[in-house]
Amino acid sequence: MTGDSSLGGLDRLYPFLAAGAAVDAAAGGHDAAVLADAAWSAGTKAAEIAELRDQVAARYAEPLAACAEAVAGRLADGGRLFTFGNGGSSTDAQDLATAFLHPRYGRPLPALALTTDVAVVTALSNDVGFEVVFARQLAALGRPGDVAVGLSTSGGSANLAAAFEEAGRGGMLTVGLAGHQGGRLAELAAAGLLDHLFVVPSSSVHRIQEAQTTIYHVLWEAVQHVLAVRAGPPGRRLAQGP
Repeated sequence: MTGDSSLGGLDRLYPFLAAGAAVDAAAGGHDAAVLADAAWSAGTKAAEIAELRDQVAARYAEPLAACAEAVAGRLADGGRLFTFGNGGSSTDAQDLATAFLHPRYGRPLPALALTTDVAVVTALSNDVGFEVVFARQLAALGRPGDVAVGLSTSGGSANLAAAFEEAGRGGMLTVGLAGHQGGRLAELAAAGLLDHLFVVPSSSVHRIQEAQTTIYHVLWEAVQHVLAVRAGPPGRRLAQGP
């Protein structure tokens, strides 16, 4: 282990903390310096994501509403939602599927994250190739009227592009979340091969993922709102029967 032993391994994980601590330790301000640096870092990051979310809201308020209408229409007609992504985006894909399948309120909707079946993921990756790990699942499980939602911080993931191409051929509604300039997903959208794309304009993976979390939770809430409006007030729903 390197660095100040009083910090343990923190100097390798957070170099800015170690640098500040080394300067102030001699003056007896070690703890104060660490706390001050941590507070500055947290405040800066919070301000960055707040500004980024404002940019995303200004850019995508109307497109998100249109996307929610389209997704709600598919799900109301019996469609299902499939989500996918790599790494941290895989976790977000699972969170999104859970939000639809087991909502805090509103109507439970059929949703599946394509990253949760380890046997399927590893079999496809080992026997065929990681670039088809989502496309093959959509080919097997998807049907016209379903919805495919893929998340990527770069937008350049080859397996997401393949999945969207497969979903499009199968008559599914396609929704992409990307970062930076949109990468390969932006190319698909420009070619008319991706129905809805939301690009977070940032070069920070962390800020992109935080903003994407906001986007897909807003999408979920908007879908619930659309379905509730279409169903009408509770009294009317009871009168219509099952």
